[in-house]
Amino acid sequence: MTPRTPSDQAVPRHGWVQALSTVLAGLLTMGVVAGLGLWAAGATDLPDGAFPRVVTATVVTAVGGTVKLSGNAGALADTKAGLTVIPLSVTLAGALATAAVFLRPLRHRAVASAAELAGWAARIAVLWLLGLIGLALGARQKFSISLGSGTLGDIGDLIGASPEVGFEADVPQTVLFGLLWLAGVLVLALLVSPGAPLPAALLRFHASVRPAAYAVVALLLAYVALGVVIALLTAVTRGNVTQTLALILLGMPNLVWLTLTIGLGATWNGRVDGPFGLPMPHLLDEVLRTPDISTLNLNSIAAFDGRVWWLLVVNAVLLLSAAFLMAARSPAHTRAWQHAVHLAVAFALAVLMICLVGRISAHYGLSLLGIGDVGGGLSGDLFLKPELWSAVGLAALWGLIAGFLGALMAKPVRRHGEIEIPEQSQRPA
Repeated sequence: MTPRTPSDQAVPRHGWVQALSTVLAGLLTMGVVAGLGLWAAGATDLPDGAFPRVVTATVVTAVGGTVKLSGNAGALADTKAGLTVIPLSVTLAGALATAAVFLRPLRHRAVASAAELAGWAARIAVLWLLGLIGLALGARQKFSISLGSGTLGDIGDLIGASPEVGFEADVPQTVLFGLLWLAGVLVLALLVSPGAPLPAALLRFHASVRPAAYAVVALLLAYVALGVVIALLTAVTRGNVTQTLALILLGMPNLVWLTLTIGLGATWNGRVDGPFGLPMPHLLDEVLRTPDISTLNLNSIAAFDGRVWWLLVVNAVLLLSAAFLMAARSPAHTRAWQHAVHLAVAFALAVLMICLVGRISAHYGLSLLGIGDVGGGLSGDLFLKPELWSAVGLAALWGLIAGFLGALMAKPVRRHGEIEIPEQSQRPA
């Protein structure tokens, strides 16, 4: 009789019930975070009981889905509206919850077959797909916009213009990008978690990929934690607690990861016009509120507040800490230049992700009889986008330098793979 090995006795359970738990953990976490953030932002005052649908639309955008805005103002009037922004606090919370429950049945194993991992992910994807369809169908609402009691309101009543603006999720795009979002979360969870199993064919990448991925994710989370602490201290000392809570629960990564790229020397281009405002400190809004397109970088912000140069110091300290962490978790035989390359690649990919998901675009316009912005402030425009490849190049350069220095700093630390050979055993017989 063949004895059973410990691995035979502890077969991980990852069936449909566990898959459902993974999907519910991610969606419910995002729903709660989005709901609390929108409550703090005052969205509960929206008419027609629209709050649940707005929460649903927020979750849709958090997983990469598309919500289209529409407008209607009658036969002699026209409205145009658009909004592109990802609430990254909601996204991050959902990703962490989904990854944690996804990895739970895979604990305490070093190797798992590709078929096993694919089957586990497929169960989650099927249920996730159903959840996405339900969210997309529920994310739709229309609102009426008051023209006021002045001349504009009288004209609107005369010609029968009753402006409406609404939103509706694009179901095919939501399903497509939502599935891609899920795939990214699951793959990144396997890459980052040191205890997650990998197929045998991929074990050779364990030493080069996992420490760098872990360190960069830790760096991004450290920035978010630091931003939350600063926001709470600001709220306690200066007030605006509910606004600060809304920022934390909806857009804290949007702000701090933007700050991270600016501290690297990257440039973002943008403009703020009309009633819109950026979900960030007034200083950045002031820099961008100009007649023409403005640049947002260290130099432009320093013209308003010279303390922005401290971002260089913060970036250097946190990136060196991440580099040290990466080197300390890597095998001892890894050379310093290899650490530098690993961190450069991982950090460049992280900044590329920040630049792609951190873009903001919003516009609204109302016209009567072909006359634009007759509302005297009803129309507005806001956008913020990065100079992509320069930001990625700067991230790679910072990663190279920090990775090399971090390897030197970690040399005194005992690392995985080190074996001390007694001096006597090294002498020839």
